[in-house]
Amino acid sequence: MAIQWFPGHMHLTRKAIGERIKDIDVVIEMLDARLPGSSANPMLAELIKGKPALKILSKQDLADPVQTAAWLAHYNALPGVSALGMDTSVVSPAKALIDASRQLAPNRGGMVKPLRVLICGIPNVGKSTLINTLKGKRAAKTGDEAGVTKLEQRITLADDFYLYDTPGVLWPRIIVEQSGYNLAASGAIGVNAFDEEVVALELLHYLIPRYPQAITERYKVQDVASHTDETLLEAIARQRGAIQSGGRVNTTKAAEIVIHDFRSAALGRLTLETPKEFAIWLAEGKKADAERAQRKKPAPPKKDPKRR
Repeated sequence: MAIQWFPGHMHLTRKAIGERIKDIDVVIEMLDARLPGSSANPMLAELIKGKPALKILSKQDLADPVQTAAWLAHYNALPGVSALGMDTSVVSPAKALIDASRQLAPNRGGMVKPLRVLICGIPNVGKSTLINTLKGKRAAKTGDEAGVTKLEQRITLADDFYLYDTPGVLWPRIIVEQSGYNLAASGAIGVNAFDEEVVALELLHYLIPRYPQAITERYKVQDVASHTDETLLEAIARQRGAIQSGGRVNTTKAAEIVIHDFRSAALGRLTLETPKEFAIWLAEGKKADAERAQRKKPAPPKKDPKRR
């Protein structure tokens, strides 16, 4: 199952970013620390045209700290890129992005040449919460569902520091299948665009070999490694009393529980991808996408054997 979600307002956001980027000095892209590769917008790389980039791994308090460190090292090794881990509810780390932005554009600053920064990211990644933390008041509307911010806002964080906030935006087509599941699990995709049970099964499939202890502690299921994703979801349903008439397990309800527990970190601090894993998924996705494009190409016209 391929998950796709690109509402109409995202087309407008893409156009707005393309127009705004000409006047921007630094681009901040907020990533979900639990899925940094999947939450990085490939469309943005094309739009920013080599502008200095600051990657903010938000929600790091929900992510596996070992994997967050690996992702920060990965991004900081890229040319023209800096990366910071951040919990958007903490004031001091959030303010660090102002200093990091200034370091990326040392020739900008002061009233004559104010630093102009564009902040963007996928829906529900924590941009609005971060902006409110920086501003010290509710400068931007926040919410726990995808697509809350609908219009661009300019926010003055200092006399010579202008921050342009944009609505959360995905990209027209997600070519990495696992990214679709991870984005859905994180809350970045509208609920009507995916099947919760399928997403929960994919989530458990990833967690079983990597975080078995977290599953045992949360759901009191023993010998996690012996389970498949399907048998584990059924076991969770029984443990949580998700039983239908006739004693049948309610796997739909169990899926809702698993996804909620992941999003709220009730399962613990988890990360759904490593830099190496995502690189493999991306290569496979690009290959499949190229093959799909090749299949869609019209066949060359047949030559008439009578014509010479």
